[in-house]
Amino acid sequence: MSDKDKKAFALRISSELLKEIENWAADEFRSINGQIEYLLNEAVKAKRKKSAKKSNDSD
Repeated sequence: MSDKDKKAFALRISSELLKEIENWAADEFRSINGQIEYLLNEAVKAKRKKSAKKSNDSD
């Protein structure tokens, strides 16, 4: 995804959580923004999987 396809927005986050994300990002050689985007993408993938499984279970 190019930067043209991305939207900027303000995020309010506790300083403690931000510090944890900063450390995690450094461990994985990502920027803080990259780490947050990665985590959000993983959460969306997990939700899609869960929704698909729930849909298949109801069949």
